[in-house]
Amino acid sequence: MTGAAAVAATLAAYDVDTVFGIPGTHNLALYEALSSHGMRLITPRHEQGAGYAADGYARISGRPGVVLTTTGPGILNAAAAAGQAYSDSIPLLLISPGVPTTHPRRSTGYLHETKNQSAAMDAVCAWSHRVTTVAEIPSALAVAFTFFAGGRPRPVHIEIPADLLDAPGDFSVPVRGSLPEAAAALAGARRVGIILGGGARKAGTAALHLAETLNALVVTTINGTGTLPPTHHRNLGPGLFLKSTQTWLNTCDVVLAVGTELAPSDLWTDFTYEGTLIRIDVDPAQTTASTIPIVARAEAALPALAALVVDAVSGADLRERVPMVGLSEEHTGEVSVAGPSGEPVGEGPIRRVSAHPASGEVTPDLVAVIQQISEERAALSSRWYPELAAIAEALPDEAVIAADNSMFCYYGALATLKNRFLFPTGFGTLGYALPAAIGAKIADPDLPVMVLAGDGALQFTVQELATAVELGQNLPIVVSLNGGYGEIRAEMRARPMPEVAVDLHAPDFVKLAEAFGARGIAHPADLTGEIGKAFAADVPTVIVIQEQT
Repeated sequence: MTGAAAVAATLAAYDVDTVFGIPGTHNLALYEALSSHGMRLITPRHEQGAGYAADGYARISGRPGVVLTTTGPGILNAAAAAGQAYSDSIPLLLISPGVPTTHPRRSTGYLHETKNQSAAMDAVCAWSHRVTTVAEIPSALAVAFTFFAGGRPRPVHIEIPADLLDAPGDFSVPVRGSLPEAAAALAGARRVGIILGGGARKAGTAALHLAETLNALVVTTINGTGTLPPTHHRNLGPGLFLKSTQTWLNTCDVVLAVGTELAPSDLWTDFTYEGTLIRIDVDPAQTTASTIPIVARAEAALPALAALVVDAVSGADLRERVPMVGLSEEHTGEVSVAGPSGEPVGEGPIRRVSAHPASGEVTPDLVAVIQQISEERAALSSRWYPELAAIAEALPDEAVIAADNSMFCYYGALATLKNRFLFPTGFGTLGYALPAAIGAKIADPDLPVMVLAGDGALQFTVQELATAVELGQNLPIVVSLNGGYGEIRAEMRARPMPEVAVDLHAPDFVKLAEAFGARGIAHPADLTGEIGKAFAADVPTVIVIQEQT
């Protein structure tokens, strides 16, 4: 068996059926071997797009995304996507050839020669490993898949010397910690808050059961969106960055945080919780700063914890102790909101974009909490209110939103919409949304997926429209025009300093879409209707909206 055949056979043994990448001189043997196993080979227009597409595929499918590049510039082009996957705990396997085993590891003019590409990828991945024999290839890949299954998932890179490609030759993390202690703390608490991160994705039912039993509200991180039904009355959606959410959490005598770093990129401030903190996380390092640490996968720990809590306090008993009221859908007032850099980003009258339904029961004190959080959300997103309301109306509950690092997304959509988001937190790359959406649609072709991006971010990977057209994907792509890098422009004003290098010429996105073979429409009078048409189309649709200033 050749080295390339060993790669293909091992990937097939781990049920890999889709690989993202671009063929090149040094990886042709790999493409030949993968083809012989009937794998689907997706060809984006740039290796960064391949990495983002594999990222989106992994987030939706729950399986590692696999990226295959060529040597040197090919794998380095995918480094930004690897860094993003590292930040967001996404299982990404990047495979590339390297210089031959006989190469002297100094500059000789070898094609795509790189001083040390494994070291370069090691800097942005969990780890990078260069194999030295054909026999080592299956075990190296097995280590990667064991790493994905057994701990916090992050990207890894396997480098295979080019001359080895043609040369012949389930682990789970146990629950550790005191579940009975955690159950006793939750059952005895006056007020409980629940935070769900991306690691809680498979434990939504148990989390909701706990919330109902304990009369608790649930806030998610950005990566945790979609864990609970978007319209459920206990689901506050993503909003750890809101001051009102942090104020509420500090009124809770017990907070349960599941599968989240509680990272600065989630919090936007130096928020400190002073009460009893129960943390459930697969990564032991994430549980150190907690009162009751439980090292476990959420899907293993939460159902067991819920059963213990139910034994201590039933939902019926709780309802007998405190009266229930319906939720108010409308609330008005005045509020000013600051962004992560301290600059004001929203102020003025409150207008409801997506409120909790009146049906459902919560205690009266929580109604005030929900209203305060709704007020701050509305102020934060007021600049895009009509568009966000129209988008919310067009989206089914199961829809997934691939969003970019654009003001329209993190101040607007993330503050109002509760559907599942694919979003590049932490590492904060631009150009993520479109290729990630492509990967998500490949993982589940029947899933409604839409793209939200600003004009600056979309131009990083707008060429992937060609890939989406080629695949016949019905992606609504809503692009908000603000003439450049709006967040950086706002930070320049806040310093204050002259506004330099942030104003960008935007192309005619409608004509650009049509040039790629997609549909395009600018400033539609009926945005909801156009999104609906886009979901029903057989090619992607670029919908241009103008940001209000």
